[in-house]
Amino acid sequence: MKFSEAWLREWVDPGIDREELFKQLTMAGLEVDGLEPVAGKFSQVVVARIETCEAHPNADKLQVCTVNDGTTTHQVVCGAPNARAGLTTAFAQVGAVLGEDFKIKKAKLRGVESFGMLCSAAELEYGDDHDGILELDESLTLGASVRDALNLDDLTVDLDLTPNRGDCLSLKGIAREVGVLNNAEVSYPEIAVVSAEVDDTFSVVLESPEGCPRYLGRVIKNVDVTQPTPGWMRDRLQRCGLRSIDAIVDVTNYVLLEQGQPMHAFDLKQLSDGIVVRMAKSKEKLTLLDGQEVNLDEETLLITDSSGPVAMAGVMGGKRSGVQADTQDVFLECAFFSPLSIAGTARRYGLHTDASHRYERGVDSALQAAAMERATGLLIDIVGGQVGPVVESVSEAHLPVQPKVSLRHSRLTALLGAEIPVAQVDECLARLGLDVVEREDSGSVTWTVLSPSHRFDIAIEEDLVEEVCRVFGYNNIPSKRPTADLALRQVELEKHDERALKELLVQSGLQEVITYTFVEPGLMDLLDPGAEPLALANPMSREQSVMRTNMAAGLVDALQANRARQQNRVGLFELGLVFQTTNGLEQPLRVAGLIWGKNTPESWHTGSGEVDFYDLKGITDLMIAWSGREDIAYQAANDAILHPGQSAVLVAEQRTIGRLGRLHPEIEGKLGVTGVYLFELDAEEILARPKRTHGAVSKFPSVRRDLAIVLDKSINASEVERVVRIALGENLVDFTLFDVYEGKGIDSNVKSLAIGLTFQSQTATLTEEEIGGFADAALGALQKELSAKLR
Repeated sequence: MKFSEAWLREWVDPGIDREELFKQLTMAGLEVDGLEPVAGKFSQVVVARIETCEAHPNADKLQVCTVNDGTTTHQVVCGAPNARAGLTTAFAQVGAVLGEDFKIKKAKLRGVESFGMLCSAAELEYGDDHDGILELDESLTLGASVRDALNLDDLTVDLDLTPNRGDCLSLKGIAREVGVLNNAEVSYPEIAVVSAEVDDTFSVVLESPEGCPRYLGRVIKNVDVTQPTPGWMRDRLQRCGLRSIDAIVDVTNYVLLEQGQPMHAFDLKQLSDGIVVRMAKSKEKLTLLDGQEVNLDEETLLITDSSGPVAMAGVMGGKRSGVQADTQDVFLECAFFSPLSIAGTARRYGLHTDASHRYERGVDSALQAAAMERATGLLIDIVGGQVGPVVESVSEAHLPVQPKVSLRHSRLTALLGAEIPVAQVDECLARLGLDVVEREDSGSVTWTVLSPSHRFDIAIEEDLVEEVCRVFGYNNIPSKRPTADLALRQVELEKHDERALKELLVQSGLQEVITYTFVEPGLMDLLDPGAEPLALANPMSREQSVMRTNMAAGLVDALQANRARQQNRVGLFELGLVFQTTNGLEQPLRVAGLIWGKNTPESWHTGSGEVDFYDLKGITDLMIAWSGREDIAYQAANDAILHPGQSAVLVAEQRTIGRLGRLHPEIEGKLGVTGVYLFELDAEEILARPKRTHGAVSKFPSVRRDLAIVLDKSINASEVERVVRIALGENLVDFTLFDVYEGKGIDSNVKSLAIGLTFQSQTATLTEEEIGGFADAALGALQKELSAKLR
């Protein structure tokens, strides 16, 4: 919201300088976002009148003017096309300085002397118009300083308002706020009721009262649209960021800035059979004032007549019914539109107007009658005409009702951490215009207030707390150190910390991501076939319309986003909930990760290999080791979304607690990516901390024996390790699989495993006989349990 400081001070005098005023507004929640002088630096520029204007003898585009500055006359050569006898304008005398250092001197132009310069708005930095000299009001005193006469020491102030303060999108609202903050009286302009001179009316019907519960209209006949907008009004519009268009549009814009009520004027002869406020119908179109034709959707509130739409309610008028140069009769309208009915309308059509900006945030529902009278009075003074009676259509049931809100003094004190005296709270509420309908004092005072119609943002007790604080002054609330009785944090002895698990995965080369729990149904069906994901009742979009049943969808989405940004290696993990409906709604915690691309960053001293299954397994091995669980084992997997030869499941106590592997080739083909490896584990299983045990560190040396055994291809190495550990017990301190061989020299149905067995005793150095006995015991157990043979 832009406004003129000088205009504001005409309404209210807070008795403080501009720096303090702007600081005060910012501290009250109306942030001053920018200050701009209305004119540049200049001196010795006065109001003058052109007495005569004759053609230059040696130049076709120049004129020789006689200029009266109230004291004497000066000969001035001017090239402005609008220079003419009788024009009051700005005259820079000899010796005047424009801008920083442009000094006006006596000059000779094409052989004719010129004593000074007639100035355009651009030369005084009082606008962008440089095509002609300034045209000032004839009533200004000749010889008076232009800076003083036009109050050019003024500032244009730009307020950055929060969405709840729509009441301050007008000079009236800002002045009211300044009056409240300074306990100063506000001089509102008197708005007289304009009596009807003719009986002409134009009917109004509300077919959508929930969107437009109040609509006022008035016929004004025989207006003269050729009349210029008064200079004072053009000046105020310009200082508030609006350009002058014509007298009728300027008046509606002026009332918008002054009162905060958007208004519109229709050319009456372009309307037929009355106004109807309704929702748009299918395939309706409207050509707006800016010439843009829009296809209307059925959620758009319209102002229509019997011929169709004439305006998009609360946003912009239509071109067909706009005021033209030949307009004689106008239909002046203003309305209250529900913020919910207007919210989003302008954005859907790529529009943003001063009207939509205000209606979306809320307009005073009781303001329309006063705004109509204000606009009518201004129009009659400027363009004349005969006024008809005001026609009002209203649905009282759909008008907003201000709620009664209670404020407890004890609650106010508790929230602030300091006590504001009851008398000062009374004063704050009175200055805010909050009508106290009940005041209860039973140990602690409670106020029940009814807010005025312009404060539609006050609905709960905390709103009143904020208002009292703003008026009392945030700086007047003493600062105190917060105190709190904090209990000692309970440490889970049987569970690892989630943050520690995340740090472990980061150290393994992965980056944490947080993806949406809402996913696209097609992707979810691809990555969890047969599942029935929970559908959202009110999704943000189809791409986020069902809840994820596993973590793969979000990770794959993140992978695709990284690939689209030319990343050649990706490592991601996420810790989060999934939502399953197999046995009612369940929300297990999962930890999942994904790797793809190069296994090392590009460098001159490293290879350029791709990640594989064992890179992925290394990460899950790291998590298992970190968890301290010794009961977790790998088994071959038969997972619908994983590659049948490059996948596995993790099993603990005969329960599947996770899976890992490469995505199935068919799924990779549909996603348009290859070599994607992912894991997904039950996080509660990994976070479970087994009971701590402690063993002695042997002081005797360890001994390793390597064995090569031949056994059936179907037997996993984990099964070999299980049998050996059972057979050797505590004597075996380490088991290592260091080679797997299939092919020439052995049967096609078997494979060769090379294993390293490390033995150590807690009581003595092992002898050759003991070591051999251990190796024989391991071979015997393998032969008995798995039919293995020494190679």
